[in-house]
This record gives sequence, C-alpha cells and structure tokens, in this order.
Amino acid sequence: MKKNFYLTTPIYYPSDNLHIGHTYCTVAADCIKRFKELQGYNVFFTTGTDEHGQKIATKAQEAGMEPKAYVDKIVANIKKLWESLDIQYDAFIRSTDAQHEKDVQDLFKKLYDKGDIYKGEYEGYYCTPCESFWTQAQVGDDHACPDCGRVTQLTKEESYFFRLSKYKDKLLDLLNNNEEFTEPAFRKNELIKNFIESAEGLEDLSVSRSSLTWGVQVPFDNKHVIYVWIDALLCYLSAIEFGTDKEKFNEFWPADVHLVGKEIFRFHALIWPALLMALDLPLPKKIFGHGWILFDNDKMSKSKGNVVYPEPIIKLYGVDALKYFLLREFSFGSDGSFTKEKFMQRLNSDLANDLGNLLSRTVSMITKYNNGIIEKPKIEEEIDKDLENMAISVKAKVEEAMEHFKFNVALEEIWKLIRRSNKYVDETTPWILAKDEKNKDRLNTVLYNLAESLRIISVLINPFITNTSKEIIRQLGLEEKVDWESSQKWGLIPNATKVNKGQIIFPRLDIKEEIEKLDDENKKLMESRALENSSANKDTDEKFKDEISLDDFAKLDIRLAYVESVEDHPNADKLYLLHLKIGNSRRVIVSNIKDKYTKEELTGKKILVLCNLKAKKFRGIESKGMLLAAEDENGKLSIASTLEDLVDGAKIS
Repeated sequence: MKKNFYLTTPIYYPSDNLHIGHTYCTVAADCIKRFKELQGYNVFFTTGTDEHGQKIATKAQEAGMEPKAYVDKIVANIKKLWESLDIQYDAFIRSTDAQHEKDVQDLFKKLYDKGDIYKGEYEGYYCTPCESFWTQAQVGDDHACPDCGRVTQLTKEESYFFRLSKYKDKLLDLLNNNEEFTEPAFRKNELIKNFIESAEGLEDLSVSRSSLTWGVQVPFDNKHVIYVWIDALLCYLSAIEFGTDKEKFNEFWPADVHLVGKEIFRFHALIWPALLMALDLPLPKKIFGHGWILFDNDKMSKSKGNVVYPEPIIKLYGVDALKYFLLREFSFGSDGSFTKEKFMQRLNSDLANDLGNLLSRTVSMITKYNNGIIEKPKIEEEIDKDLENMAISVKAKVEEAMEHFKFNVALEEIWKLIRRSNKYVDETTPWILAKDEKNKDRLNTVLYNLAESLRIISVLINPFITNTSKEIIRQLGLEEKVDWESSQKWGLIPNATKVNKGQIIFPRLDIKEEIEKLDDENKKLMESRALENSSANKDTDEKFKDEISLDDFAKLDIRLAYVESVEDHPNADKLYLLHLKIGNSRRVIVSNIKDKYTKEELTGKKILVLCNLKAKKFRGIESKGMLLAAEDENGKLSIASTLEDLVDGAKIS
C-alpha cells in the first residue's frame, strides 16, 4: 500500500506581476512531488491564492472593479503560468471558494465556542503591504512597520482575538524539542528571540476586522470579517476537503511539509500550529522557510526595472532550462542572486557541455559505428566497473539530499556521474576502437556502458527536468515508463535496442547575444502588462490629505543632505543605513528603499531629508530623520532632490 504525502506551497497573494522569484517555491514543490511519486508515495500537492483583505479591496477599487472580478482575472493568469511551467498540482484552493469560506466560518465558531476566540477592542498599527498588526512599542514614534519600514495606520476598532498567548509554552516546547518541525534550523532561533521571548512577548492575535467588508464574515457577528491570515492558513485544510470528505482529509493530514517564503515563516511556525492545537488537530510535520531570489544581490522590483519574468525564459530556452537553474544554482533555505550571465553560463556548462554533449556523442557513435543498435557487453575491463559502481551509488546520495530539500546537492551528485561518463568516453576512445574490426566487441561494450549510464541519468533527473529525461529515454529507444529503483541497477537496456538520434537537447549559446534577446523579450512583456493594466484602470479624482497652515509647514526642517555611504542594516534584510552629511553635521537614517536602489546608486547623491523628525530605533539602530521620496501607483519610487546642485545643509522653505 502506498504511503501518503501532503505537500503545500503558500496560499499566494494574487499578483499580476509574477517574476521568477515567485515561481521558485512552486517549482521546488513540483520537484518534490515528482520525486516522492517516483519513490512510490501517493502525493497530494496544494497551491492557491489568498484573495481577501484590505490590499485586494484597495487595488480592485483603484481598477474600478469588484474584488472577486479583479482576482478572477489574476488567478486565470497564475494558472496559465503554472501550466506553462508544467506544475502538476492536485488542488488550487482559492480563499474565495464557497466551501472554504464555510470551513473558515465553522472553525472560527468552534474556536469561539471553546473560548479560544473572544471579543475585545483592538488598538494598534496596521501595515497594509505586510498584512501585519504591530503595537506602539514595535512601530515607535514614527509608526513605521518593523518589517518593511512603511508608515502604518493607527487602527482602533472592535475586534475578535485569538488567545495566542495561551499557547506560548506549547509553542516553545514544539520548537525546542522537535528539530524536524522547522527548517532551516536557524529560523527557529529567530522565532524564539524575536517573537516568543521578545519584550512584548506572544500577545493575543486580532483575528477580525469591522472596518472591512471584503472577507469571510464572522458567522455570529455580521459586523466583522475574519482576518486574512486565519482565512489563508485554513486553506491547507479546505484543499484536502476538511469539511466535505473526512476520509480523504484523514488520509493526508497532517501535512508532511509546508514550503513558505522566509517573510511569512513566523505566521506558519507560530500562528498556524497554535490554531491547530486549539482545534485539536495534528500539527504539520515540517515548516520549511526558503530564501529569496535576488537580482544582482538586490530584491527584484518592477519600479527598478530589474524584474526577470519566467515567460521569456521558457519561450527562448524551454521550461527545463529555467527549472534546472532555479534548483541547481541556489541553496533552497538561503537567498540567492540571479543574473542573466549566471543563467546562460549554467546552460552552456551543465546542460550543453555536460549533459547535452554526453547524449549527442553517445547516440551519434552508436548510430555511426553500430547502425544505431545497442548490444550487450562482451569484453569488460576495470574502468567499466568503476563507471558502473559510481552510477549505481548516486541514487542513495540523491535521496539523502532530497530528505532536506537540498536540490542543488542532489543535482551536483547526478552531474558528477555525467562528467564521469564524459571522461569515460575520452578514456576509452571509441573512435579509435571503431577503426579495427578486432575491437568490435570492446567497442560495443563501451557504447553499451555509455547508454546504460545515460539510462540511469535519465531516471535520476526525472523529478528535476522531466522533459529532458523523457527525451533522453526516447533517443535511447527505451520505454518511457520511469522506475526509480532501476537507477540503482546496471545492465537493464535490452540487447539489440535501436536508438533514435534526435536534435541536440541543449545547444551552446552566445551569451552576449542571448542576453540581448532575453532583455528584448522581457521588455516586450513588461510593456504589454503595463498597457493592459493602464487600460483597465479608470480615471479617478486625486485625493489629498487635510489642509495645513503655513505655521504647520514652518515646523518642518527639510534640508539637502549628501549621502557619504550606504550599508546594509545588520538586523533587517529590507533596510539600509544611510550615512549623511548635512552642512557641518553627520547622522544616520534607516530607510526601507533597499528594493528600490542599490548602494552605488545612492552613494554620492544629494537628497532631501526631514531633519527634525523624532529619532527612532529600527531593529536596534537609531534613525535621525527621514528622507523624502515620491512613489506612484505602480510602486515606482524616486528620492526627492533639487533642480540645482546646492551645497548640503541648504534649507528647503
């Protein structure tokens, strides 16, 4: 009987601007599914979209659309992208699905009846982009979100609360005594230090909004909708039919692994297990927080123009090239930097020079020297046994790496075999053997061993680059069915198998020329999306804040500052430290423009700074003042300066 395996990606915010960073987790999950299925598991893979909340309501309003119609269009595009990437999910759950909304209401009522949800009044600060609530102590005097640095909005309203604090000890015990629950291991320490054992401690969680209508209504109070994070997390239960098919639910729950981005790791590793404890449901076996894909070590941002989309890569180089690069280039638990040069170099070195070359030369030699027929070995030597021993040892190494989702390590082990097989060609020199009929048996042995090595390679790469695996099998003239256990056995190609010579699977690229092609395709896609978005938006009257007097403006001390240097904040991924010279004084400002500007772009510039803003600490670093910038509706940001090159310290009046 097959063992069940339940795997999920996050329930994504429905963005109409998905770049390769967004595809990372889903590609990884698809690889895990294929791998576990080859091992004999019955895998259920869930992905989906988190469609409620203030962000969606606001964006829909800006587009002149109802929220559901707005997200319907985006979801259709997301599904189209997953189809082009050949993502084999089993459930695409939407938080607007009718059954899911019923599940959320039923479970919310259960928590309320149990006493784990109670009514109170919430007063705090809400960050719309992060969908996060913060206390006064956390946002400080300038009310900036600790995560992204944007200004939060003071919210005071009636709210229902989940007794998260009640589960503090159980959560600590879970994190400290179950090493398998969170990966990578270092994320556990961040959770304990920054949230459970912080000065504020683990406070009860506001789980409803009375100032919003776009969401799942609280079943016993129609003035409230359920907070988006409770709604989204419960999608993992709805996707396996928690409310309609208990047998199916019991087959797959608890989840074997939730794959999530590091920015939402704490919601999944703290709030989610606490909710499940309160519902008396088993906890997931693992929460894995993966890193981000950066672009030249900077976060991808549409406003900076450094976004790389998956569609042009798929169009020019195929889906397997993109999948291979994402899984091979980066360590899944850490951040990685994408550059077009790295991508092209990987294609040339690993896929063209190594794998493509091995398949091409093997099938070509069998075709040329033996009329396309693979014959069983007759004269074997020590070098043949070395190749065989190496080939059948790779399966166990791949399995070990995949236990902890080390895709890059697994692929490196496979590529060691590919490189060894290419070396075997050079060592055995079949082109020399073919010159003398007396060497016929030895030649057949060499050619068989190369084909057999490729057969094993085709099985091993199948979860990672499935189309390439199938093409290798086709060119070798074998049955398409892939048997994982066969990768640990040597000599399975039947005698007299006829190869099918085909096209080169990965031709070598002219890197400079290909980067220009990719840039051109990327630009076309960006322009197409911008045109589509602009045509969808309706003209609206600009809304301004309340008027102020000249006396109010006179209180602001805005000056021109010279940026002497910029460094990363040591305790926050999204923040910069700007070292400024303002006339005869120097100061440091902490700013959240890391995803908008590189350090080099800022250093040496003169910018406008509000100097008399009360100082505040951001993650342990005091910030004295605030830079001024403009940001449009598309997220494009520009730091404010002056038309003329004035001396630093000049006062704006």
